[in-house]
Formats: sequence, C-alpha cells, structure tokens
Amino acid sequence: MLTNRSLNTIIFWLSQKRWFIFALIIGAVFYLLPTPEGLTTEGHHILVIVVIAIFLIIFEPIPLPAIAFIVLILEVLFSIASPNDAAKSFFSDAVFFIMGSLMLAVAIVSQGLDKRLALGIVRITGNKTWKLVLGFLGISAILSSFIGEHTVTAMMMPVSLTLLHYTKADPKQLKRLTPLLLFSIAYGSAMGSIGTPSGGGRNVIMLDYWREFGIANITYLKWMSYAYPMLLVEIPLAALILWFTFKPEHTTMDTAVRKLKVDVAKAGKMTSKEISAIGIFIIVFLGWVFLSPKIGLGIVALIGVVLYLLFGLINWESLNRNTNWGVILLFGAAISMGIQMKDTGAALWVAENAIVFLEKITPNIELLRWFVSVFLTGILTNLLSNAATVAVIGPIVLNMGGDQIIIGFSTAIASAFAYLTVVASPTCMIIHSSGLVKSKDYLRAGWKMFLMSVIVLFIFSQIW
Repeated sequence: MLTNRSLNTIIFWLSQKRWFIFALIIGAVFYLLPTPEGLTTEGHHILVIVVIAIFLIIFEPIPLPAIAFIVLILEVLFSIASPNDAAKSFFSDAVFFIMGSLMLAVAIVSQGLDKRLALGIVRITGNKTWKLVLGFLGISAILSSFIGEHTVTAMMMPVSLTLLHYTKADPKQLKRLTPLLLFSIAYGSAMGSIGTPSGGGRNVIMLDYWREFGIANITYLKWMSYAYPMLLVEIPLAALILWFTFKPEHTTMDTAVRKLKVDVAKAGKMTSKEISAIGIFIIVFLGWVFLSPKIGLGIVALIGVVLYLLFGLINWESLNRNTNWGVILLFGAAISMGIQMKDTGAALWVAENAIVFLEKITPNIELLRWFVSVFLTGILTNLLSNAATVAVIGPIVLNMGGDQIIIGFSTAIASAFAYLTVVASPTCMIIHSSGLVKSKDYLRAGWKMFLMSVIVLFIFSQIW
C-alpha cells in the first residue's frame, strides 16, 4: 500500500509535471484521430509532435534539452524518419552556426572585449535605461539587416550581460531589467533582418521566386527602399512595447556605467591577445559575408573557434563549461521538425487548408490574400525556420492573384515576426542560452510585438 509520504510525493510530482502530462494527453488525442484528407500519415504524425513540442516549450515542465530528445525519439517511433535520417535532419549547418556563435561569444567575453564594446555603446546612448534599450534595439536592427540576425545577437548578448552584471552580481534578481535588455537585442536583430536582401535567406528566396515567375527583378537598393522605412518605424514602437512589458527596476544605469568605465580604465590599453581576438572575429565576419555562400555560416563560425583555440586565446575547458549545449540541442530539434514538416507535406497541407478556411470567412479577396500571406507566414515561422516557411508559402501566395510584389514583400517580412517561442528563431534561442529569460517571457512580449508588426506591415502595404 502507498504510504502518505509516497502519495504526497506522487501528488507533488503530478502537480509539477501537469503540463508535461497535459501535452502528452493532447498529443495522444491528435494521434488517435483519423488522418485528415490530403495529409499523409507521416505528415499527421509530425503535426502531433509539433503540438506536443509547442506545449512543452511554452510551459517548460521539463528541461529544454529533454524536449529536444523527445522530438527526435518521436520522429523515429512514429516512423517519420529512420534513426540516421533523424540524425541528419538534426545536424545541419544552421546548428553548427549556433554552436560556433555561442562559442565565439564565450571567447570574446574571456578577453574582456564585451566590456570595451559595451562602453562604446554607452558613450553613444548615455546611461538612461530607456536610451540603452533604444540603442540596443536600433544598433542590433541596423547591423542585422546587413550581417544576419544570428551573428548580431551572438555578438551583442555579452555586451548586455556585462551591463547587467555591473548592475547586480546575479542578473536573475533583476526580474524585468534583464529580459528588457536581452529582448531588445533579440527582437531588434529579428526585426532588422527585413531591411536588405542579405538580412536573411528567406529574402533571397522571395527574390528568386519573383525572378523565376517572371514577376519582377528587385534590386538590393529597391528592396531597402521598400523595407527600411518600415524597420525605422518599428524600432521606437518595439522599444515602447518592451519598456512597458518589462518596466525595469532601474531607470538609470549610472552605477553599472561607472563600474564599466573604471574596469576598462584599469585594463589599460588593448593587449596583443585582445587585438588578436578582434582580428580573428573580423576574419570570421568577412568569412560570413564572402565565404558562407560556398562553405556555410556554420563552418565559418567553427573555423573562428579553431583559430581562438589555436592561438591560445581560450582553452577547451572554458568553452565546454560556458557553452549552453542545451540550446544547441533544442535548436537542432526545431530544425529537424521543420525539415520533416516540409518533407512530409504537412507544412503545405496546413497552408492550403488555411486558405480554404479563410475563404469561408471573408469574401474580400484582397484582404484574404494579405491575411494568408502575413498571418500564416507569421504563425509558421514560429514553428519552422523562416527560410523553410517562405519556401513553402511563397509559391502559394504568389499564385493567389493580386499585387504579387506587395504579397511577396508581406510574406518575406512576416517571416521575421518570430517572437512567440524560444525556438521561433536563432535570436530567441541565443538569449535563452544565458539562462536569464523564461519561456513565458517570450509570450508576454511576443504577442504584442507580433500584433504591432502586423499592423505596421498592413499600413505600409497600403501606402508604401
């Protein structure tokens, strides 16, 4: 018989893991339902996994790495992929990029370069918190429009962590200031990716679709003339949303700035190691710009890691200890889910059925086209990679009629609205690796960011 102590232990475990149990029950219900018409059995099963994963990621009843393992285990148990195919879909250049970027950030911090970069930003923005938030958002957005959101987030996160550590020894005690600064970097980087064709792979995919379908040949500068005004409007609006969502404990960061200036002054002039570290990062940056089309972003990042190790700027023990391997595992699982959704036809099935459903709601064809291109893209981009989303949705929306330039831009831009979950984008994954933001924080700010972005996009699609 169960003792009272054993019963209490079971009740406590059930209360702590209620969302895990709920996710499994919901998944079981979806699994037992008949496979919808037009959807393959494998496609049905991958959608079950997506539903389970969404609940687990949002409520986080178990550690994120365990969620990654569950996704891969279910892909094999549900016969969606063989063990080798699941492993192949898990490890990709994108996963190597996240791993390399996190390691590069660790190497930069180990040399104290984050402090010097933080001081440079503070000299531009001043020590008022709202100016720092606006500065982080603006700098991250502008940089990411040219060099990629993943790179900017990995580079800027150590800067914000430096200021937070100077404000409080344990940044976890700063319940609002910490997510405020980290989300200003992540969301700024995600927003900025719409600014130019080089801001993200999905922009290039849409450009290719326009050319292949004989619609238009949009130049680099033409894209900027369409997208950049919207980006500049979004930056202050995003700052307001984040400020009122995470109203900080400190409205000024003069203490942190003062400590930062003292520490940088004590460090004196840059050492040869610091100069070498900067030189290697510049090499990596140039590799991302010029070599990544041939050898991939991930391989370039790993080359940088090897160079830091080779020149003794950091040792493997430090990299291993300070790299968040759990985030890398979860990102790999998210990539795997996206690939399986695309390969099984589940993503296409969702897109087509959404269009059929919306046709029953509104007779306004123009509004329907825009709604599908934006909302469907925005939702899917929080589940798949943004490039995979545009690759799947692009041909559908471009064949719906109407102004194909507006529809195409709306689709590509909406794929940047990845604000809602930890796995929505690499930028969200990278700041989560700090261990200082929770899954529910993404929803607190994300739905407001999503709504604001949709409204701004609608206005610009009508007048610009």
